[in-house]
Amino acid sequence: MNNDSHAQERNGTSVIWQMLSRLMTAAIVLAVTAFFTPGFAIQSIWTLAIAAVVLTVLDYLIVKFTGLDASPFGKGFVGFILSAVILYVTQYFVAGYTISWLAAIIGALIYGIVDYLIPGNQEM
Repeated sequence: MNNDSHAQERNGTSVIWQMLSRLMTAAIVLAVTAFFTPGFAIQSIWTLAIAAVVLTVLDYLIVKFTGLDASPFGKGFVGFILSAVILYVTQYFVAGYTISWLAAIIGALIYGIVDYLIPGNQEM
């Protein structure tokens, strides 16, 4: 019984670290994407942090309810479109985050490339 509680505690800690790691990765990828994408602006570090949380939650919900991976390299064209839509829709949840449709499409491509290049397993 004691070993089970320790395993659950470690597993819970592992999930928290995975989530924090994914959030930090999402923030870095999002910052790089915004920097290189014309028509995409993030006003502050706090806006970036909130946007990373929103992007991560939206991505998680889409995967959870549809089974589709919302990344440009996740499910091909569908993943690319989902990524662009998530980047675009995030502006309605985060003040100081603005993006046009064209920038969302370009940003989805850049986001996918940068996300692919960052090492580590980002699955939850």
